[in-house]
Amino acid sequence: MATRMISAALDLVTGDTPGAQRVAVLRTPGRIELAHARIPEPGHGEIRIKIKWVGICGSDIETFRGARTPEFLSTPTRLGHEVAGTIDCLGDGVTGLAVGSHVSCRYVWGAFAEYIVCRPFNIKVVPETLPLEQVSPLELMPGILHAAELAALDSGKTCLVMGQGVSGLILTQVLRLHSPRRLVVTDLHERNLALALAYGATEIFRIPTAETPTMSVVGQKYPDGFDVVIPCLLEGDGMVDALDCVAFGGRVVMYGCIGPCRRTFDFLKLHRRRADIFSTEPKRNIDMRRFYDEGTQLVLDGLVNTAGIVTHRIPLSRIEEAFALRNNPMSGAIHVLVDCEA
Repeated sequence: MATRMISAALDLVTGDTPGAQRVAVLRTPGRIELAHARIPEPGHGEIRIKIKWVGICGSDIETFRGARTPEFLSTPTRLGHEVAGTIDCLGDGVTGLAVGSHVSCRYVWGAFAEYIVCRPFNIKVVPETLPLEQVSPLELMPGILHAAELAALDSGKTCLVMGQGVSGLILTQVLRLHSPRRLVVTDLHERNLALALAYGATEIFRIPTAETPTMSVVGQKYPDGFDVVIPCLLEGDGMVDALDCVAFGGRVVMYGCIGPCRRTFDFLKLHRRRADIFSTEPKRNIDMRRFYDEGTQLVLDGLVNTAGIVTHRIPLSRIEEAFALRNNPMSGAIHVLVDCEA
């Protein structure tokens, strides 16, 4: 039960309703707008979070584009889950937590709002010395640390990370701590690649277009492929590309690629290469908590930089502008933060 995504109810009201808060509602694919809903009250064993920042994740963009299947969710709905905020209220039966503590949230949905209710399992308390602006990406850390662990890197292995968006840039910083022989990254944008170099990549390759096969760019120098390939791309076609890049006996660690796959995945090629595929979401609750703790500590110790990836800060009242910016691959946006207090 604890690993299920907590979804905020729509519960929409008019703006002049007592106890109303501002929320963003995805009415239909491509149309997200500001509305009002009741401020939720925490029940037994629950806490309420006053939200400051929410990052726009790739999964939000996939839903915004209408690429999510009805089995996952339907519209109208509320989006947002990369949360930084403070504990505002404790429900009955909650122990060990205090009102006013700064927190990151995980496994919540519907956080483009002023308040959200969740359980203690869904939060990670962070020191007040860590700016809340840097807390939002902590939600990504369990999946990223699990991906790095599954990569099983050492000083004899080569690793390719495809994509240097928010997750890719954080993953590159974590992977460098695993001491691979080569840590190669690709991206469409020079700005992202420059950050990747600063964050520990040993080599960068710019991919001219989203349709360009990665191996056509990196293959001249790495004709045999890579021991580990981690696609940090949004669309499912990234898995097809990753398979082309993996070496004989290597492994593909699937971080991302949550969008539709329009190309054919060649399972015979996977078989011939004797390659393995791993998914990255921790399967046990205790592992998620462990990775949450370890990832937060890496940021606190200055080994992972979540501040340098922030490119835009936009108030909740301009949520449409924020999504248009994040949805445009040529905008130059990396991490777009929505300010739910402004």
